[in-house]
Amino acid sequence: MHAKLTAEPVAVHTVTASTHPAPNATTATTHHAPAPATTHHDHTDGPRKPWTVLALALAAQILVVLDISVVNTALPSIGRDLHLNGSDMQWVVTAYLMMSGGGLLFGGRIADLLSCKKVFLTGLTVFTTASIVSGFASSATELIAARAGQGLAAALMTPAALSIIMTTYAGAQRRLALTLWGAVGSLGVAAGVLLGGALTTWAGWQTIFFINAPIGAVALVAGLKIIPVATTPAVTLKQFDVAGATTVIGSLAALIYGLGATEQHGWLSARVLVAFATSAVLAVAFKVRENRAANPLVPPHTWKVTSLVSGTTVMLGVSGILVGTVFLASIFVQNVMGFSAIRAGVAFVPFALAITAGTVVARHAMTHGTPRALATVGLVILAGGAVLLTQASAGSSFATGILPGLATIGIGVGMVFAPVSVTAMAGIPPQHAGMASGFLMTGHEVGAALGVAVLSAVASTAGSLASIAGVVAGFDRGFLAAAGIALVLAVFAYMRMPSQRVEGGAGMHMHH
Repeated sequence: MHAKLTAEPVAVHTVTASTHPAPNATTATTHHAPAPATTHHDHTDGPRKPWTVLALALAAQILVVLDISVVNTALPSIGRDLHLNGSDMQWVVTAYLMMSGGGLLFGGRIADLLSCKKVFLTGLTVFTTASIVSGFASSATELIAARAGQGLAAALMTPAALSIIMTTYAGAQRRLALTLWGAVGSLGVAAGVLLGGALTTWAGWQTIFFINAPIGAVALVAGLKIIPVATTPAVTLKQFDVAGATTVIGSLAALIYGLGATEQHGWLSARVLVAFATSAVLAVAFKVRENRAANPLVPPHTWKVTSLVSGTTVMLGVSGILVGTVFLASIFVQNVMGFSAIRAGVAFVPFALAITAGTVVARHAMTHGTPRALATVGLVILAGGAVLLTQASAGSSFATGILPGLATIGIGVGMVFAPVSVTAMAGIPPQHAGMASGFLMTGHEVGAALGVAVLSAVASTAGSLASIAGVVAGFDRGFLAAAGIALVLAVFAYMRMPSQRVEGGAGMHMHH
């Protein structure tokens, strides 16, 4: 995620494709920091450290992960209570992802240069406060602004928490800590889906945000006492690429705003065209800024590492389809099929299991096949699953109309994530492992935000996602677009991803 993670050397001779079972079903992604690759020959374990610091870091990460996954199952209830239109509903998801993804590299830089303890506790304070504000929100604007605040806080908190783990523990303790970090991320998301459904059904959607307040408060008090204080050298504002972070988040925000505005104003309206033009101008400004900045967010040579750039591009696209799928399917099963929030949460469990199965299949297949072949096959399977979902209608049952398509998409996604995460990091020298993993995970987060925005914009050309008729008609269009995107990505993966088995590189633990 950031430079400080390079304390753990990268294994450069063998690939351990240990991609953590990838994105779970119902997250609108999830927030995740990849754990850096680890070697199996740490000689200096040093004195054992207490596990209290790890427990605190994991508790904070559970907060972040839970809060992403609970929103999807609560979305229809929130929409009814606050009278949200389709555009507002996608913003509830994308505001968080946009700020967390857009701010991830900048958050990593801040955690590198300032006291990790201060950065972590600041992020935790903002996150907890924004959660309380989210629960009290009485309009779309209030809720979306509070969700954006949560996203910014997560961009600070996640890299700082992972950095605290890396600097506190060594050797076997560190390996166990990183394994738990990945496992808790996956379990937290699965738990979040069910917890979100249960809380929404039994106590109202506000409780999915309020539950963060006591946990955040306890973690804050504990953090003040138990996180060790490290001395950091003096830094100047020039060492932070504030302009770079601002332009990249601004570009994303303008693009997502434009996509969201298509439902009410049309694709060729002045409002939408101005938003797209603003996004393009800011994207160019970001590129120009990065080429000239003394301390750019993304070092210029990064764009020349073909395996990393192609892997991140595929990651961006697949994450978008995954999270867009969850967004549309969650609205469909609740608004059209009449599922309660808790039943919807349970309904997505097979999807999570299918992703895990796809990941396991890919990890075994990578010893025989090339990353290019695996990713291409996975993307074609994903496209097939999206086509299956276009057949769903208002009269469909979940078992025959939704589940086969979801399961097929899940297997395809799992098959793509494993080769992408391994090849993206292949051949990256140890001193750049943190930056490269941050780059890849930024692609994942940004892709998730864009996926929801793009698929919901396409779906809403058939009618408002706030109406049952609009959801039914839009579901078909949204997944036709998803299938098209998957096939374009399959061609890209076949042309650009490595065509030989990866011998040098490092596996990554990812949790979603």
